[in-house]
Amino acid sequence: MGGDAGSIHCHIPASDMPKRLTKIYTRTGDDGTTGLGDGTRSVKESLRIEAIGTVDELNSCIGVLLAENLEDGVRLKLENIQHDLFDLGGDLSIPGRVSMSEAQVSRLEKELDEYNTRLTPLREFILPGGARAAALCHVARAVCRRAERCVVKLSRTETMIPFHLQYLNRLSDLLFVLCRILNRQQGMEDVLWQPGKNRDFDSA
Repeated sequence: MGGDAGSIHCHIPASDMPKRLTKIYTRTGDDGTTGLGDGTRSVKESLRIEAIGTVDELNSCIGVLLAENLEDGVRLKLENIQHDLFDLGGDLSIPGRVSMSEAQVSRLEKELDEYNTRLTPLREFILPGGARAAALCHVARAVCRRAERCVVKLSRTETMIPFHLQYLNRLSDLLFVLCRILNRQQGMEDVLWQPGKNRDFDSA
């Protein structure tokens, strides 16, 4: 969807939602500003809008991952994460709004512990890759790290809800573990980093 603040339309007040969702373009952002849920406007290059957009990008990456053939348990967890990320985008779009809770962070921690018990300990770093679903999950993980950095930058200048940062931090860890789980579900191994692999490569 076009319009203000990218595709995160959570910032639209509920009373205006039907009207806004039927209008793709508004022309209100042609001056380089975008509207927030409290009625104020912000320049599109602001830290807040960057954070909103990156969370939206992360949600889109997870949407692409969900287009893959996934086991039901993984699919349900990723769908729940998408709803959480819309909550987060809405909170970012309305300064002072709090729709997230510690329970959402705790849920990720529980899922992280659950999956981690199924995996062998890593002795080397792993490269993004393997099965297609795992590779897409690695992309989502990297975007999640960037989203976390964006929200950290915003927190240096504005008061933020601790749950927002905690959620993104745990989510990036969970996505990393899911990369390994997805490879195993496809019968593939982690792609291990080989330090200095090409150091002595002879092009001749």
